[in-house]
Amino acid sequence: MDDMTTEPDARESPRHGDRGDHVPAPAAIPTGVTVALSREAGARGSTIGRRVGRKLGWQVYDQELLEYVSQEGALRQELVEQLGPGAAAWVEGRLEQLLREQNVSQHPSVVQIVRTVLALGAQGNVVLIGRGAGTILPPATTLHVRVVAPLSDRVAYMSQWLRLTVEEAAERVRLRDARRAEFLTTHFHRQPNDVYQYDLLLNSGLLGEESCADLIAQAARAKSRD
Repeated sequence: MDDMTTEPDARESPRHGDRGDHVPAPAAIPTGVTVALSREAGARGSTIGRRVGRKLGWQVYDQELLEYVSQEGALRQELVEQLGPGAAAWVEGRLEQLLREQNVSQHPSVVQIVRTVLALGAQGNVVLIGRGAGTILPPATTLHVRVVAPLSDRVAYMSQWLRLTVEEAAERVRLRDARRAEFLTTHFHRQPNDVYQYDLLLNSGLLGEESCADLIAQAARAKSRD
């Protein structure tokens, strides 16, 4: 549960008068890198994301926490208020750009998720799991990662984790993948299986959780130095 990339053009026409020509300063941009992690159901993406957060010392917001913060007005307002005025202006400018130019859904709940993701991304040094974060944030400061695994591995993991039969686990995987794909295509007009939108595409079934987390953390550090 992803890249809409063009930064808003903060330029205005020069103003003429006694004070001379004046071009306003560009809008603020994110001050740090964000890891935006997309994952197939049962590929252990959330667990890997938490490992990445521990390795980097960054806070992790999974899908459930992103939705909670976006729905709780007081929490969302507190998050925005922590931003400086330049960053807050960048959040609203980026939101307007996504709505206008990228045709992102204007459903109220989606708009609040987008605003929450942008506020977190403006600060950077955070791991965001799901909710289309990679399509929302600019690629220059975003490491967009997709974690996949063979279907048999994902079904086995889901069966063990939720104590389901193999048949029940297979159906749960199918439904979760379908819901995540529907969310992304309906509200952001992106296909999760478009591999070219990702910076990293990792097979957790072959690499394992620790190796995946190591590779993501290494790439995030490298991007932070760019």
